[in-house]
Amino acid sequence: MTQRISRRCRRGAVAFGRALLRRARTRADAGMTTVEYAVGTLVAAALAAVLYQIVTGESVLTGLTNLVNRALAVV
Repeated sequence: MTQRISRRCRRGAVAFGRALLRRARTRADAGMTTVEYAVGTLVAAALAAVLYQIVTGESVLTGLTNLVNRALAVV
């Protein structure tokens, strides 16, 4: 009888340990996903800032003005 209880305890402990590992892996993956979204958001914001600086620059404004003037001259 003692051996039977000991086997049950061992099986229960193994099952409990596996469940804990499963839960820990799931939580770690969820955290990594959150970090990836945060890094992606930062990269997108940095890219938007760079593009804004380029588009509002003098050379782009001059080029767009010339393009519009040429288009209006054809009409």
